[in-house]
Amino acid sequence: MKKRHEQKLILLSFGLFILFSAPMILLFNSEKELFGFPMIYIYIFGVWMTSIIISFVIFKKYDE
Repeated sequence: MKKRHEQKLILLSFGLFILFSAPMILLFNSEKELFGFPMIYIYIFGVWMTSIIISFVIFKKYDE
């Protein structure tokens, strides 16, 4: 794997560490709902899905 791709994955890991920390998650712990789901669930699964897509793009470029 190229050094550039490893650096991107490390940066993604640090970003996820910050986004999944307790203070960030508690910002979305409210009574508001979106499509019938609490905002905390939308936030957690949204960040998780975004991280999967970003890592897929990084690994896809690695294969080229």
